[in-house]
Amino acid sequence: MTAVWVLGVIAVFAVNLRLARTRAVNSDGASNALQAWDMLHGNLLLHGWALSDVSFYTTELPQYMLVEMLRGLNADVVPVAAAMTYTLATLLAALLAKGDATGRQALTRVLIAVGIMLAPQLASGVNILISSPDHIGTSVPVMLTWLVLDHSRRRWYVPVIAGALLGWAVVADMLVLYIGVLPLVLVCAISVGRAVAAERKPLASQWYELALGTAALAGAAAGVLALHVIGARGGFYMPAPAAQTVQGGAMFLRNLGIAGQGLLLLGGADFLGLRLTASTAVTMLHLAGVFLAAWGTGLAARRFLRDRDLVAQLLVLGVALNLAVYVLSSKANVITQTREIAPVLPFSAALAGRVLAGRLQAARLAPLLLAVLLGYLAGLAWEISQPPAAAQNQQLARWLAARHLRTGLSGYWESNVVTLTSGDRVRIRAVASSGGHLAPSLRESDAQWYDAARNTADFVVLFPGVAGYPGFTPEQAALATFGPPARTYHVGGYTILVWDKNLLRDIPGAQRVVTSR
Repeated sequence: MTAVWVLGVIAVFAVNLRLARTRAVNSDGASNALQAWDMLHGNLLLHGWALSDVSFYTTELPQYMLVEMLRGLNADVVPVAAAMTYTLATLLAALLAKGDATGRQALTRVLIAVGIMLAPQLASGVNILISSPDHIGTSVPVMLTWLVLDHSRRRWYVPVIAGALLGWAVVADMLVLYIGVLPLVLVCAISVGRAVAAERKPLASQWYELALGTAALAGAAAGVLALHVIGARGGFYMPAPAAQTVQGGAMFLRNLGIAGQGLLLLGGADFLGLRLTASTAVTMLHLAGVFLAAWGTGLAARRFLRDRDLVAQLLVLGVALNLAVYVLSSKANVITQTREIAPVLPFSAALAGRVLAGRLQAARLAPLLLAVLLGYLAGLAWEISQPPAAAQNQQLARWLAARHLRTGLSGYWESNVVTLTSGDRVRIRAVASSGGHLAPSLRESDAQWYDAARNTADFVVLFPGVAGYPGFTPEQAALATFGPPARTYHVGGYTILVWDKNLLRDIPGAQRVVTSR
């Protein structure tokens, strides 16, 4: 049986890797790869780095470090790590779905969960679930914690392990507070209240639940404290999440619509706006998975208060709180923000397998489900047959390397991805237009890059951008900052301005950025 699981994981990873390679690597994934590379070379606290509002410091960054130890610094680090993450999410969803079941029911549970996880649609679906680090990876340590609780006896060390895992994950992503910490605290509080108030049991008899809830809170506090300690020790800077609470009923209804389409997208069933073709038919077939996920989650929610299945309760609350926070925030403004509710997919897949397998077997629906699964596999076979996509700005990276232009400046989407795809042989540092001049970027960058005493830069790349990725076109700001260039080149859609001096010396505020981080 262990061999079957191992072979299954290898097969799922191979498929996910093919899917991940259909998406062009961009500066988001490249930024994380460069951070991991810096950590591998001794900067463990990422001194000088400004990150996004999700650090990935204890989740994806160690994973990137492992891949880079084996494969070096190159563009393939991003899809390999993304495939690993989604494979782990699929595996943990399957194990949570299985629970303590054996035999045919265990197989049915696992197939339901894995079938639902065979969801990523090419383009937007793969972009959210199997590309650069995102919230789908946050579901992995949370599900691992629930798996520990599902298979452990009531021992004193189990709450310690659970609290440590959740605290570790909080350092990487504050979303863990809503999908992990708060669900565990609420479930334990409900269990203790029911036992003491309704069943008249002594409070001491609920020591395990009290310990679990306390450990979850302690782990969250430790994670937040760790972030403050890292900052105090000169480590990375991470801005607070910028989301605001939704204002007005119209915005709330709009958010509900975007969330609804997002759930279709997560389930691989976003057929809205598609023309009726064979691939659209396969997409619509995934409505079966969306239905099973919704049915399983709804059934678990309906029996929540009387349920004795701790894992099912935790998964239901994780789904509910993730969706509630999303819909009530300003983040639910475009469909691409569905990444904020990515954990809903593995959580609901695990619930569907765990809750529905017996019912579906009793209704003799196994042959129908098998037919649907075969349809999923047929669509997946077509998806993985698509050619891999080249990293963004690869033409630019090759042209610069061929002309020995080693370090320059450009916008965010033209910067770190060139540094990654060239294996750090060509370095483009991100800048932004500010007050009619160029200034260092404060997004996914290292302050040391702008230190003119240590580094040089002699060119600026202008580019109008592509769909979904804004370009960098402030030519007048570049001229106002550095004066007229010595040479100008036009390569495809790129304009490369070259100077015979170190441009970093002329950037206003560059030294302040270096000393402030």
